[in-house]
Amino acid sequence: MWWLLVTMCFIHMSGNAFCFLGKKAVNPEASMNISQMISYWGYPSEMHEVITTDGYILQVYRIPHGKNDANHLGQRPAVFLQHGFLASATSWISNLPSNSLGFLLADVGYDVWLGNSRGNTWARRNLYYSPDSAEFWAFSFDEMAKYDLPSTIDFILKTTGREKLHYVGHSQGTTIGFIAFSTNPMLAKKIKAFYALAPVATVKYTKSLLNKLSLIPPFLFKIIFGNKMFYPHNFFQKFLGAEVCSREMLDVLCRNALFTITGTDNRNLNMSRLDVYVSHNPAGTSVQNALHWSQAIKSGKFQAFDWGNPFQNFMRYNQLTPPDYDLTAMNVPIAVWSGGNDPLADPQDVDLLLSKLSNLIYHKKIPTYNHLDFIWAMDAPQEIYNTIVSMVAEDKN
Repeated sequence: MWWLLVTMCFIHMSGNAFCFLGKKAVNPEASMNISQMISYWGYPSEMHEVITTDGYILQVYRIPHGKNDANHLGQRPAVFLQHGFLASATSWISNLPSNSLGFLLADVGYDVWLGNSRGNTWARRNLYYSPDSAEFWAFSFDEMAKYDLPSTIDFILKTTGREKLHYVGHSQGTTIGFIAFSTNPMLAKKIKAFYALAPVATVKYTKSLLNKLSLIPPFLFKIIFGNKMFYPHNFFQKFLGAEVCSREMLDVLCRNALFTITGTDNRNLNMSRLDVYVSHNPAGTSVQNALHWSQAIKSGKFQAFDWGNPFQNFMRYNQLTPPDYDLTAMNVPIAVWSGGNDPLADPQDVDLLLSKLSNLIYHKKIPTYNHLDFIWAMDAPQEIYNTIVSMVAEDKN
């Protein structure tokens, strides 16, 4: 959160001079919701509500076809895109249509679905708990894998009439895929293929800002951050996107804010879209989820949430310590794209992951890529997306 303080101080010191910094044209999507962002470019848009078995209400968005093929629907492969840590479904539609995976897949004839994990901007309701309560926020990526993915995947398959779908995950979207598909064999059978961008399982070698969180003793973590929302997307972030980042001289501040956790690749980012990125990110998650990542860095293991003492762990897991997730148990065909300059999905952690994947069908390491290049880089279609399109095209069922 230090970058917020720095930016606030900068604005305060600038005073009226702020008006003379030279405001650039603001992309209208910076102030739109997801349906509006999709419709803005002429694509059909649907919003569905998925209710998980533990009561969370997730907004899931659908681009059923491209702009010009409404009369040629037929049976088309369903592709489900799941965002990463602190992100949302906007990850896949924040660039121009020619550079956004969600739009590219729709344009070649696929049925595209965009998921949202519990607790982010578009998934902040529950049948039983108010988001003002601590109970609402008592989750981490464990629950996203156990409840969110199965509920969303089953909903998509029921709606489309398909038996299987293609799953694309970025960052934490791959994490929950690894957990769900290795612990839930029935769910794994519903996945045609898993496309993992910047995959994250262990984070033993991560060099991101999350390392700093792991230095905080567990008893202090929730004292400092509370027990509800972590890194929420609120009015101040919206102000940064629409007002601060739209001013040419403040681009550097926004780059630093956006890439605090994930690293930066200024040469491969479309800076004219910066206001869109910042207006929709970070989308928020729970403090418990952030604590789970902190635990993972400290332990170096890929395991369930540690509830803090052996008794609580035993009550939940029937053992005194959190169980490890067995990556070798996942048999879903998987294609992996990793970055050589990724501070979050460090190449050493990715190498450990690859060695445990029993059905690896493809791997490409992009030496210059950092963590967000996989969703926003200007050359992502050439480096990644065109290959995903081709692989999905092999699905004839």
